[in-house]
Amino acid sequence: MSDLLLVLNAGSSSIKFTIFCIQPCASNAVEPIEIIHGQVEGIGNQPFFKAKDKQHTVLAETFLNKESTGHHAALEYLLEWLGAHLPEGQLVAVGHRVVHGGLELSAPSLVDKELMLTLEGLIPLVPLHQPHNLEGIRVISQERPNIPQIVCFDTAFHSRCADLTRRFGLPDELFQEGVRRYGFHGLSYEYIADVMAAKTPELANKKVVILHLGNGCSMCAMDNGKSIDTTMGFSALDGLLMGTRCGSLDPGVLLYLMREKQLDVSQLENLLYKESGLLGVSGVSNDMRELLASDEPRAKLAVDLFVYRIRRELGSLIAALGGLDALVFTAGIGENSAEIRHRVCDDAQWIGVQLDTGAHLEGEEVTCVSHVDSKVTVLVIPTNEELMIAKHALALTHHQGVLNI
Repeated sequence: MSDLLLVLNAGSSSIKFTIFCIQPCASNAVEPIEIIHGQVEGIGNQPFFKAKDKQHTVLAETFLNKESTGHHAALEYLLEWLGAHLPEGQLVAVGHRVVHGGLELSAPSLVDKELMLTLEGLIPLVPLHQPHNLEGIRVISQERPNIPQIVCFDTAFHSRCADLTRRFGLPDELFQEGVRRYGFHGLSYEYIADVMAAKTPELANKKVVILHLGNGCSMCAMDNGKSIDTTMGFSALDGLLMGTRCGSLDPGVLLYLMREKQLDVSQLENLLYKESGLLGVSGVSNDMRELLASDEPRAKLAVDLFVYRIRRELGSLIAALGGLDALVFTAGIGENSAEIRHRVCDDAQWIGVQLDTGAHLEGEEVTCVSHVDSKVTVLVIPTNEELMIAKHALALTHHQGVLNI
Protein backbone atom coordinates (compact mmCIF):
# COMPACT_ATOMS: atom_id res chain seq x y z
CA MET A 1 0.00 0.00 0.00
CA SER A 2 1.51 3.35 -1.06
CA ASP A 3 0.49 6.73 0.38
CA LEU A 4 -0.64 9.33 -2.15
CA LEU A 5 -0.98 13.10 -1.99
CA LEU A 6 -3.22 14.99 -4.43
CA VAL A 7 -2.54 18.63 -5.35
CA LEU A 8 -5.37 20.63 -6.96
CA ASN A 9 -5.46 23.97 -8.74
CA ALA A 10 -9.12 24.68 -9.47
CA GLY A 11 -10.01 27.45 -11.92
CA SER A 12 -13.25 28.67 -13.44
CA SER A 13 -13.31 26.14 -16.29
CA SER A 14 -10.51 23.72 -15.46
CA ILE A 15 -8.97 21.72 -12.67
CA LYS A 16 -5.27 20.95 -12.84
CA PHE A 17 -4.10 18.06 -10.69
CA THR A 18 -0.87 16.34 -9.70
CA ILE A 19 -0.56 13.08 -7.80
CA PHE A 20 2.49 12.44 -5.65
CA CYS A 21 3.67 9.22 -4.05
CA ILE A 22 5.03 9.80 -0.54
CA GLN A 23 8.37 8.08 -0.12
CA PRO A 24 10.81 7.90 2.82
CA CYS A 25 14.15 9.66 2.49
CA ALA A 26 17.07 10.47 4.79
CA SER A 27 16.65 11.17 8.51
CA ASN A 28 13.25 9.43 8.74
CA ALA A 29 11.70 12.18 6.64
CA VAL A 30 9.43 11.75 3.63
CA GLU A 31 9.31 13.45 0.27
CA PRO A 32 6.68 13.74 -2.47
CA ILE A 33 7.52 12.12 -5.82
CA GLU A 34 5.34 13.12 -8.76
CA ILE A 35 3.79 10.16 -10.56
CA ILE A 36 0.77 11.57 -12.47
CA HIS A 37 -0.41 14.97 -13.66
CA GLY A 38 -3.30 16.18 -15.74
CA GLN A 39 -6.37 18.34 -15.91
CA VAL A 40 -10.08 18.49 -16.55
CA GLU A 41 -10.85 21.19 -19.13
CA GLY A 42 -14.15 22.58 -20.35
CA ILE A 43 -15.91 22.54 -16.98
CA GLY A 44 -19.36 24.08 -17.36
CA ASN A 45 -19.60 22.95 -20.97
CA GLN A 46 -18.10 19.62 -22.12
CA PRO A 47 -15.49 18.47 -19.57
CA PHE A 48 -12.47 16.63 -20.98
CA PHE A 49 -10.24 14.55 -18.68
CA LYS A 50 -6.59 13.90 -19.46
CA ALA A 51 -3.88 12.29 -17.32
CA LYS A 52 -0.19 11.62 -18.03
CA ASP A 53 2.64 9.99 -16.13
CA LYS A 54 5.89 11.78 -15.29
CA GLN A 55 7.33 10.81 -18.68
CA HIS A 56 4.29 12.51 -20.31
CA THR A 57 2.84 9.22 -21.54
CA VAL A 58 -0.94 9.58 -21.83
CA LEU A 59 -2.70 7.38 -19.29
CA ALA A 60 -6.27 8.50 -19.99
CA GLU A 61 -8.18 11.00 -22.11
CA THR A 62 -11.93 11.10 -22.36
CA PHE A 63 -14.93 13.41 -22.45
CA LEU A 64 -17.00 13.26 -19.28
CA ASN A 65 -20.77 12.91 -19.07
CA LYS A 66 -22.14 16.04 -20.70
CA GLU A 67 -25.04 16.11 -18.24
CA SER A 68 -22.61 16.56 -15.32
CA THR A 69 -20.50 19.57 -16.23
CA GLY A 70 -19.54 21.18 -12.88
CA HIS A 71 -16.53 21.02 -10.59
CA HIS A 72 -18.21 18.44 -8.34
CA ALA A 73 -18.68 15.94 -11.16
CA ALA A 74 -15.16 16.55 -12.45
CA LEU A 75 -13.57 15.90 -9.06
CA GLU A 76 -15.79 12.87 -8.46
CA TYR A 77 -14.51 11.43 -11.73
CA LEU A 78 -10.89 12.21 -10.80
CA LEU A 79 -11.22 10.44 -7.44
CA GLU A 80 -12.88 7.41 -9.04
CA TRP A 81 -10.22 7.25 -11.75
CA LEU A 82 -7.47 7.54 -9.16
CA GLY A 83 -8.91 4.62 -7.17
CA ALA A 84 -9.19 2.46 -10.28
CA HIS A 85 -5.78 3.37 -11.73
CA LEU A 86 -3.87 3.08 -8.43
CA PRO A 87 -5.84 0.46 -6.47
CA GLU A 88 -2.93 -0.12 -4.10
CA GLY A 89 -2.64 3.58 -3.32
CA GLN A 90 -4.18 5.35 -0.34
CA LEU A 91 -5.00 9.04 -0.61
CA VAL A 92 -3.80 10.57 2.66
CA ALA A 93 -3.91 14.35 2.03
CA VAL A 94 -4.98 16.97 -0.51
CA GLY A 95 -3.15 20.25 -1.11
CA HIS A 96 -4.76 23.28 -2.79
CA ARG A 97 -3.47 26.43 -4.44
CA VAL A 98 -5.51 29.36 -3.15
CA VAL A 99 -4.82 32.71 -4.78
CA HIS A 100 -5.42 35.07 -1.85
CA GLY A 101 -4.56 34.79 1.83
CA GLY A 102 -5.41 38.38 2.72
CA LEU A 103 -3.72 40.26 5.55
CA GLU A 104 -3.51 37.42 8.04
CA LEU A 105 -2.87 34.17 6.17
CA SER A 106 0.79 34.04 5.21
CA ALA A 107 1.62 30.37 5.77
CA PRO A 108 0.18 27.01 4.64
CA SER A 109 -2.89 26.14 6.71
CA LEU A 110 -5.05 23.14 7.51
CA VAL A 111 -8.63 23.55 6.35
CA ASP A 112 -11.37 23.88 8.93
CA LYS A 113 -14.68 25.74 9.11
CA GLU A 114 -13.14 28.90 10.53
CA LEU A 115 -10.51 29.03 7.79
CA MET A 116 -13.13 28.56 5.09
CA LEU A 117 -15.13 31.50 6.45
CA THR A 118 -11.99 33.64 6.32
CA LEU A 119 -11.23 32.60 2.74
CA GLU A 120 -14.81 33.24 1.66
CA GLY A 121 -14.49 36.75 3.08
CA LEU A 122 -11.59 37.37 0.67
CA ILE A 123 -13.66 36.63 -2.45
CA PRO A 124 -14.26 40.36 -3.18
CA LEU A 125 -10.49 40.81 -3.56
CA VAL A 126 -10.19 38.11 -6.27
CA PRO A 127 -13.72 37.34 -7.48
CA LEU A 128 -12.58 35.49 -10.62
CA HIS A 129 -10.20 33.13 -8.81
CA GLN A 130 -11.00 32.53 -5.13
CA PRO A 131 -14.52 31.03 -5.54
CA HIS A 132 -13.20 28.26 -7.79
CA ASN A 133 -10.25 27.53 -5.47
CA LEU A 134 -12.71 27.11 -2.60
CA GLU A 135 -15.08 24.94 -4.63
CA GLY A 136 -12.38 22.30 -4.93
CA ILE A 137 -11.98 22.28 -1.15
CA ARG A 138 -15.73 21.90 -0.61
CA VAL A 139 -16.00 18.97 -3.00
CA ILE A 140 -13.13 17.08 -1.35
CA SER A 141 -14.72 17.76 2.06
CA GLN A 142 -17.92 16.12 0.83
CA GLU A 143 -16.33 13.22 -1.01
CA ARG A 144 -13.44 12.47 1.40
CA PRO A 145 -14.41 14.13 4.69
CA ASN A 146 -11.70 12.39 6.73
CA ILE A 147 -8.77 13.38 4.54
CA PRO A 148 -6.83 16.46 5.73
CA GLN A 149 -6.71 19.37 3.29
CA ILE A 150 -3.97 21.99 3.20
CA VAL A 151 -4.17 25.37 1.47
CA CYS A 152 -1.17 27.31 0.20
CA PHE A 153 -1.46 30.97 -0.76
CA ASP A 154 -0.08 32.74 -3.82
CA THR A 155 0.22 35.95 -1.79
CA ALA A 156 2.24 34.45 1.07
CA PHE A 157 5.75 34.85 -0.37
CA HIS A 158 5.27 38.63 -0.60
CA SER A 159 3.64 39.04 2.82
CA ARG A 160 6.81 40.36 4.46
CA CYS A 161 7.43 43.11 1.93
CA ALA A 162 7.79 46.51 3.59
CA ASP A 163 4.59 48.53 4.04
CA LEU A 164 6.17 51.29 1.98
CA THR A 165 6.18 49.06 -1.11
CA ARG A 166 2.59 47.95 -0.52
CA ARG A 167 0.86 51.31 -0.28
CA PHE A 168 -1.08 53.22 -2.90
CA GLY A 169 -1.48 57.00 -2.75
CA LEU A 170 -4.92 56.56 -1.17
CA PRO A 171 -6.27 57.51 2.27
CA ASP A 172 -4.74 55.48 5.08
CA GLU A 173 -8.07 54.02 6.18
CA LEU A 174 -8.30 52.18 2.84
CA PHE A 175 -4.83 50.72 3.37
CA GLN A 176 -5.85 49.53 6.85
CA GLU A 177 -8.96 47.93 5.33
CA GLY A 178 -6.81 45.93 2.93
CA VAL A 179 -6.58 48.07 -0.19
CA ARG A 180 -2.88 47.51 -0.75
CA ARG A 181 -0.41 45.72 -3.02
CA TYR A 182 -0.33 41.99 -2.23
CA GLY A 183 1.59 40.39 -5.11
CA PHE A 184 0.90 36.96 -6.60
CA HIS A 185 2.69 33.96 -8.18
CA GLY A 186 4.25 33.50 -4.75
CA LEU A 187 4.33 29.70 -4.89
CA SER A 188 6.34 29.89 -8.11
CA TYR A 189 8.78 32.40 -6.65
CA GLU A 190 9.15 30.40 -3.46
CA TYR A 191 9.98 27.30 -5.49
CA ILE A 192 12.61 29.18 -7.52
CA ALA A 193 14.13 30.56 -4.30
CA ASP A 194 14.38 27.02 -2.88
CA VAL A 195 15.99 25.66 -6.05
CA MET A 196 18.52 28.48 -6.08
CA ALA A 197 19.39 27.87 -2.43
CA ALA A 198 20.08 24.21 -3.26
CA LYS A 199 21.65 24.50 -6.71
CA THR A 200 23.19 28.00 -6.94
CA PRO A 201 23.95 28.99 -3.32
CA GLU A 202 26.47 31.57 -4.54
CA LEU A 203 23.54 33.54 -6.03
CA ALA A 204 20.66 32.65 -3.70
CA ASN A 205 21.52 35.34 -1.15
CA LYS A 206 22.20 38.07 -3.68
CA LYS A 207 20.03 40.47 -5.67
CA VAL A 208 17.82 38.55 -8.10
CA VAL A 209 14.92 39.38 -10.40
CA ILE A 210 12.69 36.45 -11.35
CA LEU A 211 10.53 36.72 -14.47
CA HIS A 212 7.45 34.49 -14.27
CA LEU A 213 6.27 34.72 -17.87
CA GLY A 214 3.25 32.65 -18.85
CA ASN A 215 -0.35 33.45 -19.69
CA GLY A 216 -0.22 35.35 -16.42
CA CYS A 217 3.01 37.33 -16.00
CA SER A 218 4.82 39.03 -13.16
CA MET A 219 8.32 39.80 -11.92
CA CYS A 220 9.74 39.62 -8.42
CA ALA A 221 12.73 41.44 -6.92
CA MET A 222 14.37 39.10 -4.42
CA ASP A 223 17.20 39.89 -2.00
CA ASN A 224 18.70 37.22 0.25
CA GLY A 225 15.97 34.82 -0.86
CA LYS A 226 13.13 37.15 0.21
CA SER A 227 10.64 39.12 -1.86
CA ILE A 228 11.38 42.85 -1.81
CA ASP A 229 8.85 43.96 -4.41
CA THR A 230 6.81 42.56 -7.29
CA THR A 231 4.96 43.86 -10.33
CA MET A 232 1.51 42.53 -9.43
CA GLY A 233 -0.32 44.54 -6.81
CA PHE A 234 -3.86 44.57 -5.43
CA SER A 235 -4.99 42.20 -8.17
CA ALA A 236 -3.55 39.87 -10.79
CA LEU A 237 -4.19 42.60 -13.39
CA ASP A 238 -1.26 44.80 -12.43
CA GLY A 239 2.22 45.06 -13.91
CA LEU A 240 3.24 43.33 -17.12
CA LEU A 241 1.20 42.80 -20.27
CA MET A 242 -0.24 39.26 -20.09
CA GLY A 243 -2.09 36.79 -22.29
CA THR A 244 -5.52 38.38 -21.90
CA ARG A 245 -4.90 40.81 -19.00
CA CYS A 246 -4.01 44.45 -19.50
CA GLY A 247 -1.23 44.95 -16.96
CA SER A 248 -0.61 48.40 -15.43
CA LEU A 249 -3.30 50.89 -16.38
CA ASP A 250 -3.96 54.53 -15.55
CA PRO A 251 -7.11 54.46 -13.37
CA GLY A 252 -8.32 57.43 -15.37
CA VAL A 253 -8.89 55.01 -18.25
CA LEU A 254 -11.47 53.18 -16.12
CA LEU A 255 -13.24 56.43 -15.28
CA TYR A 256 -13.34 57.29 -18.98
CA LEU A 257 -14.73 53.88 -19.93
CA MET A 258 -17.42 54.12 -17.27
CA ARG A 259 -18.38 57.69 -18.07
CA GLU A 260 -18.04 57.85 -21.85
CA LYS A 261 -18.56 54.20 -22.90
CA GLN A 262 -21.10 53.42 -20.18
CA LEU A 263 -19.34 50.19 -19.20
CA ASP A 264 -20.59 48.58 -16.00
CA VAL A 265 -18.47 46.57 -13.54
CA SER A 266 -19.04 43.24 -15.28
CA GLN A 267 -18.13 44.67 -18.67
CA LEU A 268 -15.00 46.28 -17.29
CA GLU A 269 -13.99 43.07 -15.57
CA ASN A 270 -14.41 41.10 -18.77
CA LEU A 271 -12.47 43.69 -20.79
CA LEU A 272 -9.53 43.87 -18.37
CA TYR A 273 -9.22 40.16 -17.60
CA LYS A 274 -10.28 38.42 -20.80
CA GLU A 275 -10.13 40.77 -23.80
CA SER A 276 -6.92 42.72 -23.27
CA GLY A 277 -3.20 41.88 -23.10
CA LEU A 278 -1.56 40.07 -26.01
CA LEU A 279 -4.97 39.05 -27.34
CA GLY A 280 -6.42 42.55 -27.30
CA VAL A 281 -3.36 44.29 -28.74
CA SER A 282 -2.72 41.70 -31.46
CA GLY A 283 -6.28 40.76 -32.38
CA VAL A 284 -4.69 37.40 -33.23
CA SER A 285 -4.02 35.29 -30.13
CA ASN A 286 -2.95 35.27 -26.49
CA ASP A 287 -0.43 32.50 -27.31
CA MET A 288 3.12 33.84 -27.63
CA ARG A 289 4.07 31.00 -29.98
CA GLU A 290 1.38 32.01 -32.45
CA LEU A 291 2.30 35.69 -32.23
CA LEU A 292 5.98 35.05 -32.88
CA ALA A 293 5.07 32.97 -35.93
CA SER A 294 2.55 35.48 -37.29
CA ASP A 295 3.16 38.03 -40.08
CA GLU A 296 0.36 40.27 -38.81
CA PRO A 297 1.67 43.76 -37.89
CA ARG A 298 -0.44 43.83 -34.73
CA ALA A 299 1.04 40.51 -33.64
CA LYS A 300 4.50 42.07 -33.86
CA LEU A 301 3.21 45.11 -31.99
CA ALA A 302 1.91 42.92 -29.16
CA VAL A 303 5.27 41.15 -28.81
CA ASP A 304 7.15 44.46 -28.90
CA LEU A 305 4.90 45.88 -26.18
CA PHE A 306 5.28 42.72 -24.08
CA VAL A 307 9.08 43.00 -24.20
CA TYR A 308 9.09 46.76 -23.63
CA ARG A 309 6.95 46.47 -20.51
CA ILE A 310 9.40 43.89 -19.13
CA ARG A 311 12.27 46.28 -19.87
CA ARG A 312 10.56 49.11 -18.01
CA GLU A 313 9.60 47.00 -14.97
CA LEU A 314 13.09 45.46 -14.83
CA GLY A 315 14.62 48.91 -14.46
CA SER A 316 12.19 49.69 -11.65
CA LEU A 317 12.96 46.48 -9.76
CA ILE A 318 16.72 46.92 -10.16
CA ALA A 319 16.31 50.36 -8.59
CA ALA A 320 14.31 48.85 -5.73
CA LEU A 321 17.07 46.29 -5.15
CA GLY A 322 19.94 48.73 -5.58
CA GLY A 323 21.66 46.48 -8.11
CA LEU A 324 21.35 43.10 -9.79
CA ASP A 325 23.32 39.85 -9.67
CA ALA A 326 21.01 37.43 -11.48
CA LEU A 327 18.01 37.21 -13.80
CA VAL A 328 15.87 34.07 -13.70
CA PHE A 329 13.35 33.10 -16.40
CA THR A 330 10.54 30.71 -15.53
CA ALA A 331 6.98 29.61 -16.48
CA GLY A 332 5.71 28.77 -19.98
CA ILE A 333 7.16 31.65 -22.01
CA GLY A 334 10.18 32.16 -19.77
CA GLU A 335 11.20 28.51 -19.96
CA ASN A 336 10.38 27.80 -23.59
CA SER A 337 10.79 30.96 -25.68
CA ALA A 338 14.46 31.56 -26.46
CA GLU A 339 13.45 34.52 -28.65
CA ILE A 340 11.73 36.35 -25.78
CA ARG A 341 14.66 35.62 -23.46
CA HIS A 342 17.09 36.99 -26.06
CA ARG A 343 15.06 40.14 -26.59
CA VAL A 344 14.71 40.81 -22.87
CA CYS A 345 18.42 40.25 -22.32
CA ASP A 346 19.37 42.41 -25.31
CA ASP A 347 17.39 45.22 -23.69
CA ALA A 348 19.33 44.61 -20.46
CA GLN A 349 22.81 45.01 -21.94
CA TRP A 350 23.01 48.37 -20.15
CA ILE A 351 23.42 46.50 -16.85
CA GLY A 352 26.03 44.14 -18.27
CA VAL A 353 23.84 41.21 -19.35
CA GLN A 354 25.45 39.05 -22.04
CA LEU A 355 23.80 35.86 -23.27
CA ASP A 356 25.73 32.80 -24.40
CA THR A 357 24.28 32.45 -27.89
CA GLY A 358 25.31 28.80 -27.98
CA ALA A 359 23.59 27.87 -24.74
CA HIS A 360 20.53 25.64 -24.94
CA LEU A 361 18.31 23.94 -22.41
CA GLU A 362 19.01 20.32 -21.56
CA GLY A 363 16.06 19.64 -19.30
CA GLU A 364 18.15 20.40 -16.23
CA GLU A 365 16.72 21.89 -13.05
CA VAL A 366 18.89 24.98 -13.54
CA THR A 367 20.44 26.10 -16.85
CA CYS A 368 22.83 29.04 -17.09
CA VAL A 369 22.39 30.84 -20.43
CA SER A 370 24.63 33.86 -19.78
CA HIS A 371 28.11 34.36 -21.23
CA VAL A 372 31.08 33.81 -18.96
CA ASP A 373 31.84 37.56 -19.19
CA SER A 374 28.29 38.64 -18.30
CA LYS A 375 28.14 40.88 -15.23
CA VAL A 376 24.70 39.43 -14.46
CA THR A 377 24.07 35.68 -14.37
CA VAL A 378 21.05 34.59 -16.42
CA LEU A 379 19.32 31.33 -15.46
CA VAL A 380 16.38 29.34 -16.72
CA ILE A 381 14.65 27.38 -13.94
CA PRO A 382 11.40 25.47 -14.64
CA THR A 383 8.88 26.28 -11.95
CA ASN A 384 6.87 23.68 -10.04
CA GLU A 385 4.16 25.20 -7.88
CA GLU A 386 2.53 21.79 -7.39
CA LEU A 387 5.68 20.34 -5.82
CA MET A 388 5.91 23.38 -3.55
CA ILE A 389 2.34 22.76 -2.37
CA ALA A 390 3.06 19.05 -1.85
CA LYS A 391 6.11 19.82 0.29
CA HIS A 392 4.15 22.31 2.38
CA ALA A 393 1.29 19.84 2.80
CA LEU A 394 3.60 17.09 4.04
CA ALA A 395 5.51 19.40 6.35
CA LEU A 396 2.36 20.82 7.90
CA THR A 397 0.55 17.52 8.41
CA HIS A 398 3.62 15.93 10.01
CA HIS A 399 4.29 18.93 12.24
CA GLN A 400 0.71 18.98 13.52
CA GLY A 401 0.56 15.20 13.85
CA VAL A 402 -2.27 14.83 11.36
CA LEU A 403 -0.49 12.11 9.43
CA ASN A 404 1.73 9.35 10.74
CA ILE A 405 3.53 8.25 7.61
